Amino acid sequence: MEYGPVFGNAIKQFDVAAVKLKDVPKDLLEAAKKPKRSLIVNIPVKMDNGKIKVFTGFRVQFNDSRGPTKGGIRFHPNVSLDEVTALSFWMTVKNTVAGVPYGGGKGGIIVNPKELSEGELERLSRNYIKAIHQFVGEKIDVPAPDVYTTPQIMAWMMDEFEKIKGLHTPGVITGKPIVLGGSLGRDKATAQGGLFVLMEAIKACNITGKKIAIQGFGNAGAVMAELANNAGFKVIAVSDSKGGILNESGLDIEKLTEFKESKGSVKGFPGSKEISNEELLALECDVLVPAALESVITKENASKVKAKMILELANGPTTPEADEILNKKGIHLIPDVLANSGGVTVSYFEWVQNLYGYYWTKEEVNEKLRIKMVQAFNNLLSTKNAFKCSFRESAYIFAIKEITDAMKLKGFY
Repeated sequence: MEYGPVFGNAIKQFDVAAVKLKDVPKDLLEAAKKPKRSLIVNIPVKMDNGKIKVFTGFRVQFNDSRGPTKGGIRFHPNVSLDEVTALSFWMTVKNTVAGVPYGGGKGGIIVNPKELSEGELERLSRNYIKAIHQFVGEKIDVPAPDVYTTPQIMAWMMDEFEKIKGLHTPGVITGKPIVLGGSLGRDKATAQGGLFVLMEAIKACNITGKKIAIQGFGNAGAVMAELANNAGFKVIAVSDSKGGILNESGLDIEKLTEFKESKGSVKGFPGSKEISNEELLALECDVLVPAALESVITKENASKVKAKMILELANGPTTPEADEILNKKGIHLIPDVLANSGGVTVSYFEWVQNLYGYYWTKEEVNEKLRIKMVQAFNNLLSTKNAFKCSFRESAYIFAIKEITDAMKLKGFY
């Protein structure tokens, strides 16, 4: 099979870990590297001007040996089959690491949603589900929001699926509005799960300091700043797309949040010093949290990182070359497939609540999330110690072993 560059990089991560699994047959490993199903669909949409425009959409279901496939749908001009395939592979790993009974899936449409009216966006969302409805369902493949998709878009998709099937099936999609079966606690789940992991990781790695720097003050980063501050960490620096700020004595997160809402940026916050995003990555701190873009820690700047621990709240913020440098420096890196898996874990809780028609309080959701995240961390810590490897390698080793065991037990091999 010809791999594109993004999926090719994902498979390199698989191969590095697979080498250490001496007891797993090579042909079974090869089978685990291939997606089960890849859909390319053409989606005609009647635009507001009366003309028909055809959009291209994708849905890749990578591996369902452990349960229905699960993963988001993104609306973006740069969506490609290569990207969606890689993302569905990473979701397979993440769902396995998180300990939720799912395989991995991902979807996308090549579109700039900012150029569409609300009506056009709704028709596109509904027609996408029409195109793939035979291959999704609460026991088959469960989509969710991703880049530039929202709870409203999920509501339209769920409604269209229910119309086609003639059934009430809220569990077909997660990330829905609360009134339509969404879960309490989902809005902060990524950061909350990250904090639960961080609390375990600093104990396991004997990190006693509490200075934390967060790159990215968007949905995940801002919530992480709030939660970490409440948990006793000293948030000394944050940044957004326009730049960063530093206060060695600790930032007032409540006032900073209000400032960002009124000004549109953290820059200029009273009592802080302006720094660049690059400078933030090189700060003296105990924990560095990249919570924005991918590939921000690279071979060019990894040697400048002075944090004792990195918690990857963003997807793919560290390049493989940077990984090697950080490992040699003795920096503990908690990988994205664990650190930001709180979101998919609470999506799993949403699905369970939908299936039962019984809904939990926010406190119940957060306690169940804490238990899952602590168990997931301990699984990777045990694997790391057994194989004498990094946390990232341990995540892939753990996931590949779980997936191939499931495939073998089901008679795949």
